[in-house]
Amino acid sequence: MHDQIYIGAPNGVVVCVDGLCSKGCIGSFYHSYQKDPVSFGGLGEMIFRMEEFYDSLNFPRRSNNVRNFTEERAEHAHEREKEKEKIMADQELLGHRGKQETFIVRVQHRQNNTWQGRITWADKNKTLNFRSIWEMVHLMENALYENASPEEVPHVESWEDEKK
Repeated sequence: MHDQIYIGAPNGVVVCVDGLCSKGCIGSFYHSYQKDPVSFGGLGEMIFRMEEFYDSLNFPRRSNNVRNFTEERAEHAHEREKEKEKIMADQELLGHRGKQETFIVRVQHRQNNTWQGRITWADKNKTLNFRSIWEMVHLMENALYENASPEEVPHVESWEDEKK
């Protein structure tokens, strides 16, 4: 079996899921440009924090620009152009593990207001491509709930739940 446990991109992150909550999962992610983890309290928060990280690197570049109406935001846009220096080696980064699951996310493109890339389920050494943030989250949830009991899987509204 080919080893899928690698970073392979300047913006590669290791997502460490420590537990489940009503918002999906809680945990943190690590990247090469700081030692401290970036914590999140749900999948939505994880996505927003990862998007901020990609914006700080300006990699991958957005296909759609955010409109700036204040000077303050315009000033911060110039800061992003500076090259960041890695302070954590890939092997150290790969050493971080979640209490429940670990994923390596490599976003290759940010087109059509979503992400495209590769995700590796580190605990199973499996890698798949994703075409959208939704697809990436779906792959993560499938892994997280693979061995969960029915009570642990959050209820998602369905058309059958509609009361008449």
